Amino acid sequence: MTKTSQPPYTISPGIIRLISDISEQLGGLAALSGDGKDETSLRLRRINRIRTIQGSLAIEGNTLSEEQITAILEGKRVIAPPGEIQEVRNAIKAYEQFESWQPGSEKHLLKAHQVLMAGLIDDAGHYRRGNVRVMNGETVVHMAPPANRVKSLMSDLFGWLSVTDQHSLITSSVFHYEFEFIHPFADGNGRMGRLWQTLILSQWQPLLAQLPVESMVHEHQSEYYQALNLSTQKTDSAPFIEFMLSMILATIGSAAGYITPQVSQQVTPQVEALLKSLHQAGKALSRNELQTSLSLKDRESFRERYLKPALAAGLIEMTIPDKPNSRLQQYRLTVQGKKLAETF
Repeated sequence: MTKTSQPPYTISPGIIRLISDISEQLGGLAALSGDGKDETSLRLRRINRIRTIQGSLAIEGNTLSEEQITAILEGKRVIAPPGEIQEVRNAIKAYEQFESWQPGSEKHLLKAHQVLMAGLIDDAGHYRRGNVRVMNGETVVHMAPPANRVKSLMSDLFGWLSVTDQHSLITSSVFHYEFEFIHPFADGNGRMGRLWQTLILSQWQPLLAQLPVESMVHEHQSEYYQALNLSTQKTDSAPFIEFMLSMILATIGSAAGYITPQVSQQVTPQVEALLKSLHQAGKALSRNELQTSLSLKDRESFRERYLKPALAAGLIEMTIPDKPNSRLQQYRLTVQGKKLAETF
């Protein structure tokens, strides 16, 4: 890859559809958010920042909960492995400096890595000096480029970023993938790649900096790695682009539940039964699982009287919103739906 060429990727119909859906839903979310300066909006922004930190670090093996991260943020004592506490403190500091960094600045990227990895590795803020392999258990899933190529590859990547006129949703995902492929640091590559994608997106739509996309990625962690590996196998980052855009879309849909005014407590008995079933399960369920839990055999009746009204009211959401007919589709409570289910 040179400064005059672009990383290899294709734009599929699925990617175009996702960009359209994200743009549309962002417009609606922005309208609901207002100026974002009221007390409720500021509180939700803080909650989402905590969810972002927890999700991104959990992907890397950090076991601290949202409650523990909140305690650290408030200066309270937390009993946990020192390294994991340090990771959280670093992440909190990094997101406090988030708005001061420019996505096109390699210097800022190195500074962000220094903040994120301070006290965790010796060469925080510097590109790696040794070769690395990405492992899955005992299996090598990716052999990163040699260390002596990292600086030039990163320079080329930033060169492309500075001249591309591609949509930010695509640009950010391509940068994220290429960053993980290069694996420029000895450690911290995953959290840095996700941080920098969010930074790129925030230049297009500041609201995206407030959404916990990392938390959604954590929920689909195996798919995240599958998309990375598939893109490497195909020498085309399209699978990863499509995955990340689907996560962004799902996060926007989930965020609407946080800021939508409280719905009427009056719902139909059918929707109430559906919410109770999901609440008791404590996890996402497929259509068949839901019908079984409700002792329903008529698929059409279930769809019309239970599923559609709950979806329309924003009380439940699809786990794969861009593929509503997927055989892997499941349904889960939104924040709004969970709050309502707790009142039954």
